[in-house]
Amino acid sequence: MLTPLTRPSVPSVESRAAASRELLLAALEDLSQEQLKRFRHKLRDAPLDGRSIPWGRLQCADAVDLAEQLTQFYGPEPALDVARKTLKKADVRDVAERLKEQRLQRLGHRSSAQLSVSEYKKKYREHVLRQHAKVKERNARSVKINKRFTKLLIAPDSAALECEAPGPEDEPQPERARRSDTHTFNRLFSRDEEGQRPLTVVLQGPAGIGKTMAAKKIMYDWAAGKLYTGQVDFAFFMPCRELQERPGTCSLADLILDQCPDRSAPVPQMLAQPDRLLFILDGADELQAPGPTEAAPCTDPLEAAGGARVLGGLLSKVLLPGARLLVTTRTADPGRLQGRLLSAQCAEVRGFSHKDRKKYFYKFFQDEWRAERAYRFVKENETLFTLCFVPFVCWIVCTVLHQQLELGRDLSRTSKTTTSVYLLFIASVLSSAPATDGPRLQGELRKLCRLAREGVLGRRAQFAEKDLERLELLGSKVQMLFLSKKELPGVLATEVAYQFLDQSFQEFFAALSYLLKDEGQSGAPAGDVGELLRADPGLRRHLALTRRFLFGLLSAERMRDIEGHFGGVVSERVKQDVLQWVQDQGRGRSRVAPEGTEETEKCEEPERAERPEEEEEEEEKEEEGEEFSYQLELLYCLYETQEDAFVRQALRGLPELALQGLRFSRMDMVVLSYCVRCCPAGQALQLVSCGLATAQEKKKKSLVKRLQGSLSGSSSQATMRKPKASALRPLCEAMTDQHCGLNSLTLSRCKMPDSICVDLSEALRAAPSLTELCLLQNGLSEGGLRVLSEGLAWPQCRVQKLRVQQPGLQESLQYLVGMLRQNPTLTTLDLSGCQLSGPIVTYLCAVLQHPGCHLQTLSVTSVELSEQSLEELRAVKTAKPDLVITHPALDGYLKPPNEFSSVL
Repeated sequence: MLTPLTRPSVPSVESRAAASRELLLAALEDLSQEQLKRFRHKLRDAPLDGRSIPWGRLQCADAVDLAEQLTQFYGPEPALDVARKTLKKADVRDVAERLKEQRLQRLGHRSSAQLSVSEYKKKYREHVLRQHAKVKERNARSVKINKRFTKLLIAPDSAALECEAPGPEDEPQPERARRSDTHTFNRLFSRDEEGQRPLTVVLQGPAGIGKTMAAKKIMYDWAAGKLYTGQVDFAFFMPCRELQERPGTCSLADLILDQCPDRSAPVPQMLAQPDRLLFILDGADELQAPGPTEAAPCTDPLEAAGGARVLGGLLSKVLLPGARLLVTTRTADPGRLQGRLLSAQCAEVRGFSHKDRKKYFYKFFQDEWRAERAYRFVKENETLFTLCFVPFVCWIVCTVLHQQLELGRDLSRTSKTTTSVYLLFIASVLSSAPATDGPRLQGELRKLCRLAREGVLGRRAQFAEKDLERLELLGSKVQMLFLSKKELPGVLATEVAYQFLDQSFQEFFAALSYLLKDEGQSGAPAGDVGELLRADPGLRRHLALTRRFLFGLLSAERMRDIEGHFGGVVSERVKQDVLQWVQDQGRGRSRVAPEGTEETEKCEEPERAERPEEEEEEEEKEEEGEEFSYQLELLYCLYETQEDAFVRQALRGLPELALQGLRFSRMDMVVLSYCVRCCPAGQALQLVSCGLATAQEKKKKSLVKRLQGSLSGSSSQATMRKPKASALRPLCEAMTDQHCGLNSLTLSRCKMPDSICVDLSEALRAAPSLTELCLLQNGLSEGGLRVLSEGLAWPQCRVQKLRVQQPGLQESLQYLVGMLRQNPTLTTLDLSGCQLSGPIVTYLCAVLQHPGCHLQTLSVTSVELSEQSLEELRAVKTAKPDLVITHPALDGYLKPPNEFSSVL
C-alpha cells in the first residue's frame, strides 16, 4: 500500500529551508561591494531553466535583498545551487567552496529523495512523455498520440450578450475558431486586453467532441517542451470521474505523488511554488456540487479527504489559488460550474473542420486506398459527413467501415443521427460473434443495459466485481466487448473496477434498457421510463445525453433495428409515455410575451412588490436560462427521432418555443430547423438575445481576390442578390416547407446582419403559414430593412401582423412604409419604439390613403410626434374612419385590443 504524505514530514522540510536561507545570507554577506556588484551582473546573465530574476530587482539589492530574491524565485535549496554557480562565474571561488562545505555540514549529502525541483523536473517530464505517448481507444487498441491526434477547431467563448442589441458598427466580430496547434494551446493562457493572465481555462463542448484527447495532447506537448515554456514546471492530469469514485481518502499531495515516477518526488517543494503548477481537470461536469451539510472544499494540500473535496478545492481556488487550471466539461454544464469557478476564461471545442475530417480518416486507416474509399463514401452521405465533425462519432464510423471493408461489405443505409451511428456500431461489434452465441449475447446485453441504467441514475461510472457478479456479467462476452478493466489503489489493497469504454456508451445502453423487455416478464420494459424523464431537476443536465438516446431509439426504424439485432419485441408503451411527457411540458406554462408589451409589464408588477429587486432579477435570470436551454435540449431529443409525425404530435403540447440567450452552433440550427419544418399549425417561435452570426471558420480571401472582386464591377445591389449563406438560412428554408405550420416568428435583441435579412426576406415570400412577424431591437441596417420590405411586399407573402421596433433608422423606414401599397394581406402594423421624422409621417399618411393599402390597425403609441404630424394622422383618420390609429395625443385614443398585444 502506498504511504500518503502526512504532516510529520513538514518540519524537516521547513528546517532545511531555514538552514538554506541562513547559509545563503552568510555567503552573500562575506562579499565585498565590488564582489557583490559582479555577482549581481553574473546572476542576471545566468538564467536557470530559461528563467532569471528581472534586473530591476537586482540592480540596487544588498546581500539581504539578494538572499530574499533568490529564495523566493528559485526556492530555498535550488537557490544555494544558483548562488554557488554564480559565485564561481563572478570569480569568488573561495566563498563558493565554503558554501559547498557548509551545506554538506548542515544539510548532508542529497539523496535521490532530496532532489531539487529543478533537477526532478527533467525526470518527471521524461516520465510524462512515456506515460502519454500512447492513448487507448475505446476498443482498447493503443495508438501513438502524435499519429492519431487530429487538430480540432477551438474558439474563444464570446462575451455574454448585452441587454441592448448593439448597432452594426458597435458589435465586435466573433473571433474565428482556430485549429488546435501548439500556438492555439499556448494562447489559452495568454493575457487579455487588460494584461491579466487567466488562471482557469475551461474547454467546453458536447460529448465526444475531443476534449479529453485535447487535454492529453496538451499534457504531452508540455512534457515535450512545446507548451508553456518557462511558465509551468509540473503538469498533472486529473480524471475527475475516477478520482471522485476513488475509495478512501487522499490529499492533493498524494494525488501528485501517484503521478510521479517514484516516491522520492520533492512534492513539498513543488507545492511551495503553486504558480509553476498546471492541473488538468478532465470531466469536471462529473463532480457533484457539495450539499449544504457536506464539508467545505479542501484548503490544505496535505489534508486527506475524498476526491470530490480535493478537486472542489482546486476548482474554487481555495486550494493552491495561484496554480493554473485547465478544466474540460460538457457544454450543458459550464453554467453549473460557474458558481465554483473564479474568473474562468472559456473556450469552445468545435470538433473537426472539413479538412481535418479527411486527415482523421487517413490517420485511422493507415492505408491510402481504404482511407480514400471510406472517406468518399462518407462524403457522399451529407448527413453522416456532418455528424463526423464530432471526433468520437468519426471514430465509430471509421471503426464500422473498417470492419465492413475487411469483410468486403459496405454500409447499407444512411445514418442521420448520433443514436443511429451508435446503434450501427454496437450491432457491428456484436455481428462478429458466431451466430450460435446470439441468444446468450442478447441476454447478456439486457443485463449490461441494466448495469448502465443503475450507474447513470446513481451517478456511478465505475463498477466493482461484485456488481458484475450480481448480474452474471463477470467474464462474459459483453464485458470484454464494452467494459474496460482498471486497477485502483484501495485502502488495504489494489481494487479492480470496471467502466464502459466511453461514458457515452454507458448513457446509450442506459437508454436502450428502457426499450428492452426483461426476460420472464410479459410485455414489461426493463424499467419505468418516468424515472429518466421526470428525474430531479438537479439531474437534468446529467441525464441529457441518455434522454437524447432514448428519443433516438423510439423511431420506427430504430425499433425495428433493435428487434433485429437484440431479439424480442420492443415495448410500444414507452413511446406513448415519452410522447405524453413531452406534451405535458407545455401545459400550465403561460404564453411568453415579447419584451416591451403591456402583458409582460403586468406580469412583473406583483412580484416586484413582494421581493427585493436584486434578488428578483437574479432569480428570474436563473429561471429563464434554465427554461430556455431546457427547451433547446427538448428539441435535440425530438430531432434524434427523425420521425416527422411523432415530432409534429409532440410539438402540439408546446405551442410556443421560446429560446433566449443562446449562441447557436451549426448543429443547434440544424436541430431547430428540423423541428420548425415539422411543427404543427399555430406554432410560435421566439428567439430572444440569441447569437445568430455565422462562425468565421473559413480563411479570409486574399487581398488579390478581394481586389479582383471589387474591380469586377460588382455593385452593392449585386452583392445583395448573391450573399453568403447566413446562420439563419436553414431555419428560413424550413419555414418555406409546405408542411411547416409556423405562424408566428419573433426575433428580439438578436444581431441581424444583411445576410440574415436576405434569407428571411426569401422565406417571407414563400412561408405557407407565417402570418405574424415581430422584429425588436435587432440592429437592422438600412440595406437590411430594405430587403426585408421587398420580401413583405411580395404578392405571395402571408404576413398579416407586423411589429418593428428599431430606433435610429428614421429615413430608412420609407422602404417599410412604401411596402404597404403592395402587400394585400398586412392588416396590423406596430411601429412603437421607432423614430418617425416629419417627412416619414407625411409619406406614411399618403401611403395609408393609397388604394393598394389594406392596413386596418396602426400603432405608434410610444412615438414622439410633432403637432403637424399629429394633424396629418387626424386627417387620415377622417378620410378612412375604419382605420384604427393608436397614439396618446390623438382624439379618441383607443387602447390596442388584447389579442393584438398577446399576439405581438
